Parts: sequence; C-alpha cells; structure tokens
Amino acid sequence: MLLLGSVVLLIKRPALGLNRQDMLVILAMAAYTLVGALEAWWDGQGTRGMDRPLRLLLAIPALLLVMAYPPRLAWFWGGITVGAIGAGGWATWAKLIDGVARPGGYNNAIQFGNLSMLLGVLCLAAMGWAVIQPRRNLWSTVFIIGAVFGMAGSLLSGSRGGWIGIPFVLLVLFRAYAPLMLKRHSVGALVGVLLAGAAVYAVPETGVQERVHQAVEQVQRYASGDRSSTSVGARFEMWRGASHLIAEKPLVGWGSNGYAAAMQTLANEGVINGNAARYSHAHNEFIDTFAKRGLIGLMVLLAVYLLPMRFFAKELGASDLSLRATATAGVLLPVTYIDFGLTQSFLSHNSGVMMYAFLLAVLWGIYSRQRKEFVRPI
Repeated sequence: MLLLGSVVLLIKRPALGLNRQDMLVILAMAAYTLVGALEAWWDGQGTRGMDRPLRLLLAIPALLLVMAYPPRLAWFWGGITVGAIGAGGWATWAKLIDGVARPGGYNNAIQFGNLSMLLGVLCLAAMGWAVIQPRRNLWSTVFIIGAVFGMAGSLLSGSRGGWIGIPFVLLVLFRAYAPLMLKRHSVGALVGVLLAGAAVYAVPETGVQERVHQAVEQVQRYASGDRSSTSVGARFEMWRGASHLIAEKPLVGWGSNGYAAAMQTLANEGVINGNAARYSHAHNEFIDTFAKRGLIGLMVLLAVYLLPMRFFAKELGASDLSLRATATAGVLLPVTYIDFGLTQSFLSHNSGVMMYAFLLAVLWGIYSRQRKEFVRPI
C-alpha cells in the first residue's frame, strides 16, 4: 500500500529536501538490492532469486512518501502496539489453549517469535512519545501492555536466538530514557526487569527453562564430539561448512545455488554432518551472506544495519521526546535484527526482509521529517 501510494510523489512533486544522511540510507538500501540481484543473475537463480533483495529497493519510494507525508504518530505507535498484542495474544492462545509446543502463527516459530519480540521492544521505545501526550497515563499503560505481549510471543515461541540480544536492547533503552528518570527509578526499573526475567524462567509452563537447558546440553554434546543433528549442533556444522566456503571464495562468494552444491560436497566428503547440507542457508545472517555474496555482500549488509543505526543514535538524547522515541525505535530495529541474525538468516525469509525494509522506511521517513522540523537542517 505504501509503495502504491508513493505514486502521488510523481503527481504532486513535494519538496523532500533530501540531505546527506537520507541519501546514504537510500544508497545502502539500493546497494543491498543491487548485490542481491547480481548474485541471482550470475548464480543462475533467475528472477526468483531477486525477490527478497528487491524489497529494500521497493521500500525506498515508501520512505520518500512517509518523509513527504508523515503519519500521525498516534496511529503509528498504536499500530505497533496492536501488532505486539496480536502476536502475543495469538501465541498465548496457541500455547495454553491449543497446546502448540512452539507457536508460530502462519510463520515458522523462529520468525514469529523474533518479530513478536521486535514489536514488543518498539512499544518500549514509544514511551518517550507517550509521556508528552495529554493522556500520557493511558498511552504508557497501553505501551507497557504491548511490550509484555510482544515479549510473551517471543518467550512462548521458544525462539532462543531473540533472547540473546535482550541486554543490548536494555542498554539502548537505558541510554535513551535513564537520564529522564530519578536514579532510584532507574535502579528500580532494572531490578524489575531482572525479577520479571527470573519469574519467566522459573515457571515451567512458559517453556523458557526447558529451551535454555536444551541449548546448554546441545552445546556440551557438540563440544564433546557429538555431531548429531541437534538444533545447536546443526548450526555449528553449518557455520563450520560455510567457513570452508568463505576461505575458498572470500570476495564474491558462491551464490545460493553454488552454496548448496558446495555444502553437499562437504557433506559427501565427511567434512560436515550430512544434515547440515539440507538447509538452504547457514542460520547466521553474516556467515551466510559472506559465503554467498562474499566480502562485498557482507559490507553491504553491514551498511544496511549500521548506517541507519548510527544516524538514529545521534538523537537518543534529543530534548524533543517525540524525536527521541523515533530515534530509539530506529536504533532498536537494526540492533534486534543483528541479534536475530546470529542464529538465523533472517533476511532470507519474506517476513524478515519485509519487516526490516518497510519499518526502516517508515521510521526513517518520520525521523528525517522530525529532525528537519524540530531540530535543525542536517
């Protein structure tokens, strides 16, 4: 809908006032698509291989549309909260009523749980905007509920990879909002988070304790030489196999088809467990990109994450709390995706690339407009 709506830019031609930061973010998004399209072309994947990387290019007109005609923030933040509550509510029903071991909605459990986590932490980012609203108590309560449901969706899905980044999410939130609180409130908030985490771990029905114990056991088994296809062990084998491929073609990589064939060869030769060759990606965004698109692809991926993160971070201490909330959400988007990418090739999935591309477009469009209106020319 945002892409279709961007046609209005050709008709009305609003003055966008693009600056250097806008252009660098757009360039990073376009470069990601270009590298992905080149890989699909020389690897013989056809147009199908261009599908997911193309999403970042298609998000650029949406970014420009939002920059020209930003949404009312009540609708934006409210929509994030509805999404978080919907995801967490669905996971709760599936787990407690339907008895689903790992709720995944219409997605797989990893994608579903991590995206639920993302929506939950964005609700926390919105608190800066909430406290300057006339009905701040209502908005703050709504966002806290959204955060709880979003986190619940992640925990009930058993998607352990998303939990690794929680300390980094908390660091961003404390960097943005701790200066606004009294010292005792900051300490109280930290203690509350730790107690909540301990409570979630202690209740067996959440499944968190079992998933953590499984991970520890599987790491120990792999370290002792057991290469059976456990969840953790399979990832270690995929990373080990991909590291062999990276060493052979570090600059441009193997391409997706070449990766699959080369991993199968490694399995046939006994270098890696045969089950590790069954997967189309390495279950690590950075290793997978390095193996398939080489150093060039890895640098572009890092640019897509780190450039927006750096630019958003400039306003984590903004005096305008509405701008600070947008900046906090903008930092948390790549922070969470970097975390998700440690144990899953998140952008290899339609849900992952769509959420990143268009959330980045909307957040950057809002942020750029806010800076130009409320702060200063860049």
